[in-house]
Amino acid sequence: MGKVAIIGVGQSAFVRGYPGSIRELAFVGFKGAMQDAQVSVKDIDASIICSAPEYDKQRSPSGVFAEYFGLIPQPTCYLESLCSSTSMGLRMAYSLVKSGLHDIVAVVGFQKMSEISSAESQERMGRGADIQWESPFGTMMPAYYAMFARAHMEKYGTTLDDLALIRVKAATYGQINEKALFRKPVAVEMFSDPDHFMSGPVSSPLRVGDCCANADGSSCIIVANEEKAMALCKKPVWILGLGAASASVNMTGRDLFTGLAVARDASQQAYKMAGVTPKDIDVAEVHDCFTVSEIMAYEDLGFVKPGEGKELIRSKETYKEGSIPVNVDGGLLSKGHPIGATGGSQIRTIVLELRNEAGEMQVKKPEIGLVHNIGGVGLYGVVTILGR
Repeated sequence: MGKVAIIGVGQSAFVRGYPGSIRELAFVGFKGAMQDAQVSVKDIDASIICSAPEYDKQRSPSGVFAEYFGLIPQPTCYLESLCSSTSMGLRMAYSLVKSGLHDIVAVVGFQKMSEISSAESQERMGRGADIQWESPFGTMMPAYYAMFARAHMEKYGTTLDDLALIRVKAATYGQINEKALFRKPVAVEMFSDPDHFMSGPVSSPLRVGDCCANADGSSCIIVANEEKAMALCKKPVWILGLGAASASVNMTGRDLFTGLAVARDASQQAYKMAGVTPKDIDVAEVHDCFTVSEIMAYEDLGFVKPGEGKELIRSKETYKEGSIPVNVDGGLLSKGHPIGATGGSQIRTIVLELRNEAGEMQVKKPEIGLVHNIGGVGLYGVVTILGR
């Protein structure tokens, strides 16, 4: 079959405490993407609804959303792979369109995390680990990534200031992203000030400023075949490469000193499918749920050799003006992390960049963009490569 394109993207603002229902929240992202694509509900052949379960009272939200969006009787389904759900949804939509089964598919990601308390949210995140052998012993997301951070520091000499520099960059771009939850500047000095909340301990060596925040939000991607894309869209963004991988759910099956294997495996698949190398990437969105996650991503994606990620942030090469701009929308650290909506937000940013519609966040003439989306503690990895 022919090529597959993204013809529309949409996203709600990411907030704490969205006042409406989950269907209303999801509709914000869906409406934005539909308006962007300039299509009607009659044009949508199928929908894929993506989120992480256990945060909502509603079971099987796909049918509820399809009805609310006006997508009845078109087929719909629910897909989850924790934090990488929407990127995995895009992979599924690509397959449905590429096979010729459908012409246009909507991928909707959402999460309303404020429906439960922060403590309850952490407990549910912990269930993303093995509920028989790990999570009953109190492991939580910050603790897992703290182990990776400690390993990186011990092996490569990465410092607390290097981690802080990641958050400083995130805040630089969060200030200019109207969809971001946090829009205030951050300075490295905040992390060394014992009286500043950013320096507060979470799980050593990670501090408050090293961690992303829960949020409520939605995103949507409209995927179409080549014929429809060329007929309906002035600036289609083509899906060039897709990669996905999984890893041992238990940390006993991992090597903490070598980053995330799922990111390396998925990126190699995506590079091969797209026929490109890391040097060809003009702009990237990586899954910075913690500051160390971004440094690891630099290395796992092949932008630099293992251990050299800290040099990229020290030299500001991952800023908008650098050799490989990364997370110029503020990333998860500034936008917040509404789990099911995160991948769609990352994809939206790269689509806008490739269409030269990113406003203040626009990098100079990008041709190829990459999205790195991780589910759980490196349990799932999805890498998507997009081109103009």
